[in-house]
Amino acid sequence: MNGVIVVDKPCGWTSHDVVNKMRRIAGTTKVGHLGTLDPLATGVLPLLLNRATRLAQYFTLNEKTYEGTIRFGFSTDSYDADGVATSPQGEPVLTAESVELALAPFRGTFQQIPPVVSAKKINGRPAHELARKKIAVEMKPVEVTVLALDVLSIEGSTVKVRVHCTAGTYIRSIAHDAGVLMGCGAHLQNLRRTQSGLFDAGQARTLEQLGALASENRLSEALIPSGELLPEFPSEPIDQLTETQIRQGRDFRVSPFRDRGDCRYVKALNRAGELVAIGEIVMPNLYHPALVL
Repeated sequence: MNGVIVVDKPCGWTSHDVVNKMRRIAGTTKVGHLGTLDPLATGVLPLLLNRATRLAQYFTLNEKTYEGTIRFGFSTDSYDADGVATSPQGEPVLTAESVELALAPFRGTFQQIPPVVSAKKINGRPAHELARKKIAVEMKPVEVTVLALDVLSIEGSTVKVRVHCTAGTYIRSIAHDAGVLMGCGAHLQNLRRTQSGLFDAGQARTLEQLGALASENRLSEALIPSGELLPEFPSEPIDQLTETQIRQGRDFRVSPFRDRGDCRYVKALNRAGELVAIGEIVMPNLYHPALVL
């Protein structure tokens, strides 16, 4: 059971709640998530299990796609529906043109200030902990990239959007800042992540479904094995002798007749297709085991 299980996170749960639940379902303490979701948000939450938790460092190109609803008319302290209103409630009349003007600045690469009520670390402590204790927090802007921001529908004072962005982008901040530009305030009413890196909603299972599989000893049916992860790294088949040498920390050679492009890493797979190690190039066709599972 080394690999990823994609959970469809329920509303109201923290990502840590889901990790704890999966530990009980899978009967292991070694579970980690690839990208936090706010309690309000639902959808794709990939979880690494057992030895695969060590692969987290290699999931760097983890773009996300979300669908959510922005409620124009008032802002909240958390920038979402879980927060306390910070402005009088109104019912602005929205048009396609006014919505486009409010959202246009949040496409492409720009500096974004994260919400104070967030897991962003300030001197090693989550910002939301300081905010709850009424300690003043100065959030520094972070560069983010929104690859696409599409308006799906406009109904009354709400706008449904789809956002494709880089990791670290706060959709709550986009909603709040759009409300500032509109002059009426806004917050994120709901949010669902439909894609995280190469994992999507079609692979996601509810905690109830996973619990049922585990009770029938079929949890492996939901597992994406470690050998299938990180497809951007070329796969290299190894024999038993090479696997033993890799586990001793020794460099290993690969076939000189395979094109690996300019990739820095390879995945060393044993005869059963299991991931043994991530190899880092030392010289052409020679790799050092940077991480051994």
